[in-house]
Amino acid sequence: MSFDNSGYIWFNGKLVKWDEAQIHVLSHVVNYGSSVFEGQRCYKTSDGPACFRMAEHVSRLFDSAKIYRMEIPFTPEEITEGIFSTISANNMDECYIRPLVFRGYNSLGVDPRPCPIDVVIAVWKWGKYLGPEALEKGVSVCVSSWNRMAPNTLPAIAKAGANYMNGQLIKLEAVNNGYAEGIALDVNGFVSEGSGENIFIVRGGKLITPSLCYSILPGITRDSVMQLAREMGIEVVEEGISRGALYIADEVFFTGTAAEITPINSIDKIKIADGMRGPITRKLQDAYFDIIERRVPDRFNWMTAVPVNDNAVVESNVG
Repeated sequence: MSFDNSGYIWFNGKLVKWDEAQIHVLSHVVNYGSSVFEGQRCYKTSDGPACFRMAEHVSRLFDSAKIYRMEIPFTPEEITEGIFSTISANNMDECYIRPLVFRGYNSLGVDPRPCPIDVVIAVWKWGKYLGPEALEKGVSVCVSSWNRMAPNTLPAIAKAGANYMNGQLIKLEAVNNGYAEGIALDVNGFVSEGSGENIFIVRGGKLITPSLCYSILPGITRDSVMQLAREMGIEVVEEGISRGALYIADEVFFTGTAAEITPINSIDKIKIADGMRGPITRKLQDAYFDIIERRVPDRFNWMTAVPVNDNAVVESNVG
């Protein structure tokens, strides 16, 4: 994935040229990681571009900011309109969407209150996060030596930039050892999540995933998969998963905005079942993509069409 810097970024309510969306090196976020963000996708459909679960993503952004006492200087409706404007200004028919809220430039110190709250929205083309063949063939992963944070250290339910330093350690260890991704355990040794994905296992026809108490992000794709599974009559259980349960699962897969629904074919070089994408994983994938690509009616109201906007105003600088 590479950026096309010929586009535009929404910066504090104004569309600015990509290369002009800049901040000071002494901004609070650069020094202390004080940001929250979202990852969303806009899909190309037969009816034009449409965003997946827009309201839920924007709501989670505001929830994350609230936990960190960051008062976003825009309403959810204004953020939503900003996302639409940014997609339109960049002439995107499909894209990844990154709304980012951070503490900006004023002073330094662990107390962040003197610093302003800045908001940016960027969009870009981003293909399959774990590779173009991953959705069918699956990926090889490892259990990381790095644990997820305890719930009384950093709140995992907030999608905060600082949390992803932990995710980077998990990802770097995995990639450096020849794996596509890592799975983190929580501080008590139970399965938590990947570096940036939720995880599910299938065992005896049941779909099992860690509950929120295992230091996971409440994933929106995770929630979507659970809705689809229940509609199919598949029992969904949120509970603790031991490391050993991963190896003997009938199927294992990741979910996430970037990863979508990606099967796992081996863990720590132990093949999962026959090492192929399992039938429940495939059934959930088909149902998921049928909705988001609008091949079937959107019975869950997950997709929001991007309105046509011919009046986007582009500023020459961030002001």
